[in-house]
Amino acid sequence: MTDSSSAPAVSTSAGTPSTEPTSLSSDVSNQSLSTVKENILPPTTKWPYTPSAALDDLPGVAYALDLFLKSLMVESEQFCHTSDPKKERLYFATGFGLIQCVKALMSYEDEDLLAAIGHTKHGNLIATQHRKKSASLPWRLAGYVTGSSGVNWIKSMTPVERHAELVYAESLFEKAGSMALLGIVYSGDWLAFIKEALNMRTTIQTYRLLGKYIDQADAEAQARGEGPEDKTIDAHFRSGVYLGVGMSNIILSLMPTKLLTIVELFGYKGDRHVGLNLLQKAGGWSNDSSEPSVSHEEEGCRRSICDMSLMIFHLVLSSVTQDGVDIMMAQKVLDWNLKRYPNGVFFLFGQGRLSLCRSQPRRAIECYKKAMSAQNQYRNLHHVSFWEMAVANLALWEISESLVCWRSLQKESTWSKACYTYGVAALLLQLGGEQNKKEAMKFITEVPKLRQRIAGKSIPLEKFVARKARKCQSQNGRLLLPALELAYIFLGIAHAPREVIVGKMLPLVKAQLTELRPYESDPSKYVDPANFWDDWCLARFLQGVCLRFIAYPDPDALLDPNEKITISQGDASTRAVQAFESIFSNGPKIELDHYIVYHAHYEYGRLLACKGDKDGARTQLELVFSGKPLEVNAAGRKGKYSLESALHMRTNAALEALGHDKRL
Repeated sequence: MTDSSSAPAVSTSAGTPSTEPTSLSSDVSNQSLSTVKENILPPTTKWPYTPSAALDDLPGVAYALDLFLKSLMVESEQFCHTSDPKKERLYFATGFGLIQCVKALMSYEDEDLLAAIGHTKHGNLIATQHRKKSASLPWRLAGYVTGSSGVNWIKSMTPVERHAELVYAESLFEKAGSMALLGIVYSGDWLAFIKEALNMRTTIQTYRLLGKYIDQADAEAQARGEGPEDKTIDAHFRSGVYLGVGMSNIILSLMPTKLLTIVELFGYKGDRHVGLNLLQKAGGWSNDSSEPSVSHEEEGCRRSICDMSLMIFHLVLSSVTQDGVDIMMAQKVLDWNLKRYPNGVFFLFGQGRLSLCRSQPRRAIECYKKAMSAQNQYRNLHHVSFWEMAVANLALWEISESLVCWRSLQKESTWSKACYTYGVAALLLQLGGEQNKKEAMKFITEVPKLRQRIAGKSIPLEKFVARKARKCQSQNGRLLLPALELAYIFLGIAHAPREVIVGKMLPLVKAQLTELRPYESDPSKYVDPANFWDDWCLARFLQGVCLRFIAYPDPDALLDPNEKITISQGDASTRAVQAFESIFSNGPKIELDHYIVYHAHYEYGRLLACKGDKDGARTQLELVFSGKPLEVNAAGRKGKYSLESALHMRTNAALEALGHDKRL
C-alpha cells in the first residue's frame, strides 16, 4: 500500500521514549501479559498485509487499546508501531494516529502538534485506500430517483469496505480535531478551520448513513423473527457507528443557538438524548440495571471509548449544560470500568471528577493522586491531576496546598502559561506577607505577555487573568480576595463542603466588607477611590454566592450528615438576596470588573429557581442574554465583559433546566 518513507515519523516528545524498536522487548511483553488477559499472548499480525484481511487486525487493536486504558501508554504505542511499522494497515494506522492526537492535546508542543497532524492525514489516506470506489454517475442518479442510494450503497460493500467507511469518518474526525484545534493554534490559519469544518460535515454525513444502514438491517432482522439486532453486523462495527452517531448528535446539541440555527439550514440537528442512548447501547447500559448487558467478551473494540464519552458528558460537560446529565449513570459506568481497569488513569480521573461533582473535594484529591501514581510514562497526564487538585484544594480553602499544584502547572504545563502564572500570583497575594507579595508581583508582570491566540482570537480566560493582572499592577499589588474569585470561576465554591464555606470562606468575605463599609458613604477616602465600588461589588458578590450554596447546595452534592452549619437555610437565602440586590444598586459605579453584575444576575436567577420562583428566575437569566449594559450607561463599557461566552453557555443551561423543572 505504502512504503516506509511515506509514513510519518514517530514522535518521541511529550515525555515518552522512542517507539522505533522492531520488536517488543521481553520486559514489555511480560508486563503486557500480566495486565491484559492472563495466559493470552499479544495478538500477532499476518504478513504480507492485504487489504481484504484488514479485519484480522481487530484483536490487535483491541489489545493496544486495552494496554492504553490500563495506563501502559508507551507499551500500547510501541505495540502499534511494531505491528505496523509502515503504517499501511487500516486499523493500526488510524489507531496510532489517535494516540498521537492524545499526546498532542496533552502537551500542546509544536513538535507533537505537527506529528499528530501528519499521522491523522496519513491515517485518512490509508482509510481512503481501503474504501469502496465511488459509484458511477448513472448509478448514483438512479439511486437518488428511487431514494435508496445511501443505504443500498453501504449494503453493496464488503465487511472490510464498511469498516473502512467507518474508519474514514473517524480519521476525518481526528484530522479535523488536529487541524482545527491544533493546527490553527500553530498557524493561526482561519482557512484551515473552514476547510476542516467542511470535513466535519462529511464525517456527520458518513456516520448518519452508517447509522441508517444498521437501523434498516436491524428492522429487517426483527421482521424475519431473528431478534432485535442483525447478527451479521459485527460488534466492532456496531460500537463504532454508535460512537460516531452518538457523539455527532451530542456535539451538535451543545452548539450555541445562533450557530445551531445556521447548521440546521444544512439539515443537521443534534438530538442529545438519542446520542446518549446510542453511547449507552454500545455497552448495554440502562437506567434499570447497575450492570451492563454487554459483557467484556461480547463488546466491540470501541465500547470503552463510548463509556469514556458518557463520563465526559455527565461529569465534565455538566458544568456548562444540564439537560441529559445523569450522575448515577456516570457512577455505574465508572464502577464497572474501575473493576476492569483499577489503575486506568482515565477512569481514575473520572472518579476524581465524580467526587468533586458530589462536593467531596477531599476524596477527589485522593483519586487524582492515585491517577498520578498509576502511570509516569505520559507526564502531561499528571497536569490534569494538578489542575483538578488545585481546584479541589480551593474548594477546601487549603491555599498552600493549592499553590503547590499551581506552581507545578506553571513550571511544566504548556496549555496556558498565563492562567497558571496568574493562579500562582493570586494565591500568593491571598496568603499575604511582604515576601509573598514581592514574588507575586514578579509573576503578575509576566501574565499579559504569556497570552496565546487561537486563529487570531484571544482565549477568554487568559483575557480575564490579563485584565486582573493589569489591575493588580495599577493598584500597587493589591487585589481583593483573588483566590476566592478564582474558586468561584472554577466552581470551587459550588463544590465546597458547606462547613468550609461557613467556617473559612464567609469569615474572609465578612472581614473584607468590614474594612470596606466605612468608605461606602465617601469612597474618596478609600485606598483606591476609583476602584472602591469594584471591590465592594466583588465582596458582596462572593458573599452572595457563598450564602446561596449554604442555603441550596449543588443538587449533585452528597452532604455530610454530621456537618455543623450555624446559618439556617432561610437566613442564608435572605442574606444572599440582599447581597445580589446591593450589586444591582451599585453596578453602574463599577469601573473595571463589569462581569460581576452579569454573573450576579445569573446567580440570583438560580437562587430564585431554588426558592421556587420560576418566573423571577427566568427574568434574571434572560437579562444576561438581553444585550443591555446592565452595569453602566450605554457609553460606559466597550466590547465584551470578561468570560461573557462562558456565562452565556451556563445561562442557557440554567434556562434549559428551568424548563425541565430541574434543580439549579
